[in-house]
Amino acid sequence: MIRLRIQFSACRRALILTDTPRPDCRNCDGDGGTAHDYGDYETGEYAGTDWEPCTCWDQTRCWTLLPLPRRPRWLRRQHPDVDPWATNGYSNEPPF
Repeated sequence: MIRLRIQFSACRRALILTDTPRPDCRNCDGDGGTAHDYGDYETGEYAGTDWEPCTCWDQTRCWTLLPLPRRPRWLRRQHPDVDPWATNGYSNEPPF
């Protein structure tokens, strides 16, 4: 049985439909895999985490639903976080 979810893919600039892990899986408890922490051989300190995907789902199974257009170049140049009515980009009005 396929459990589907809609996601945004930044590398494709599209909405995609993906498979999700089985929620009642005994191996991964619905997480989609198991994390294994490992340490450095010399010091024994934490060095990272390995991720082992579970067989209850396939990470590569996805379908493109809707390709999203790119913003025009003239809209990408504007800075929406700067207030054009404020002096030097900052408002001198109180917050109320």
